[in-house]
Amino acid sequence: MGRGTRLALLAPVALSVALALAACQSGGTPPRIVKGGSTTIGKDLIVKYGCGSCHTIPGIRNANGLVGPPLIHWGRRSMIAGRLPNTPDNLIRWVHDPQGVEPGTDMPNLGVTQTEARNIAAYLENIQ
Repeated sequence: MGRGTRLALLAPVALSVALALAACQSGGTPPRIVKGGSTTIGKDLIVKYGCGSCHTIPGIRNANGLVGPPLIHWGRRSMIAGRLPNTPDNLIRWVHDPQGVEPGTDMPNLGVTQTEARNIAAYLENIQ
């Protein structure tokens, strides 16, 4: 087998390895799509509602709160508040009405609408 043939056979393997390494370096979890949500609007809403006063949130200036959990690598988490499987729909539900999901939780109801919660979820699902 000639050198050119060997290189041609190895090219798909090299591509697969490169893609696997890229996935590992980026966190390995592709962001989940939140239908109808905007990451840009979500980011603005996170600032508006002061989420960073309780949470550390990547990409949000001065969002270094220590009351709630840090929201880094959100898509890798398996549960929301230890009660709900971490899905975009459950995240929207939680942001919209945390007290309805878990009465007595430290997370307050802030009057976030369903649409606003969808946009906030879109942002959180896309942070690594």
